Amino acid sequence: MLNNFANPLTWIGTALVLSVTTSVKAMEVKVSPNAPQLGDTISILLTTENPESKPTVTIGETEYPVFSLGDRYRALVPTSPLDKPGKVTVHIKGDGQTKNIGVWIKNRTFPTQRIRLTGKANSSATQTEIDKVAAFRKLVTPEKLWNGEFVRPNEGTVSTVFGMRRYYNGVFAENYYHKGVDYSGSEGSTVVAPAAGKISLVGKEEEGFRVHGNTVGIDHGQGVVSLFLHLKDINVKEGDMVQAGQAIGTVGATGASTGPHLHWGVYVHGVAVDPVPWRFSEID
Repeated sequence: MLNNFANPLTWIGTALVLSVTTSVKAMEVKVSPNAPQLGDTISILLTTENPESKPTVTIGETEYPVFSLGDRYRALVPTSPLDKPGKVTVHIKGDGQTKNIGVWIKNRTFPTQRIRLTGKANSSATQTEIDKVAAFRKLVTPEKLWNGEFVRPNEGTVSTVFGMRRYYNGVFAENYYHKGVDYSGSEGSTVVAPAAGKISLVGKEEEGFRVHGNTVGIDHGQGVVSLFLHLKDINVKEGDMVQAGQAIGTVGATGASTGPHLHWGVYVHGVAVDPVPWRFSEID
């Protein structure tokens, strides 16, 4: 009588079946942009064999929030002009696998500006605005509210670019960089939401926003927020939901401002990043 142990062909067939059924699909990782530079927001897209297995993303001692996009996961990693350029290692765990992905962040030259502040423009921030703005920038709500590229919030020309380093009254601000883009829009010109989101901060000059001036903050979800400073009018209230292109206020010169302009800042997990890539490339 023959059995499986006496038939080598049966052994071969069984081994082939086991090989096929126990193979594990490699976790797929996509990093964009392909050549990030200081100030960019780095998107890390992850496709796992088991959609219910949530991966983790860590750089150094920092673990970044990972959110589901339906058929894949995504983490956003902010960079700033104060970071060191060069290679960073992204440590990823998921599907019982571990991957170390090297990402090279290119250096970038930021312009320097000398400003002499006097009077109102040389005011110091109140504890009220410091605390409220800090809490707003830390928001990490689970739902992704934006969709596609951001729109321009004002039609004025750009007067100050992101990342500008500054001397204030002759003293270099060592740990400072301009945390947004300024538009020299005329006073009273319309300011619109660059993307959908929830109004999660409204601050007024007369209520203690001495430096920021009249302020609106939009939570776009998943750690991405927009901050608008020095407004004249505010047309929204906290809790309102807004869509891309919807009017939220007008350009002003409130707070520590040398003249009418709009300051628009984008923060990712509390770090001010360059808003420009958000306008000209879709960040998933």
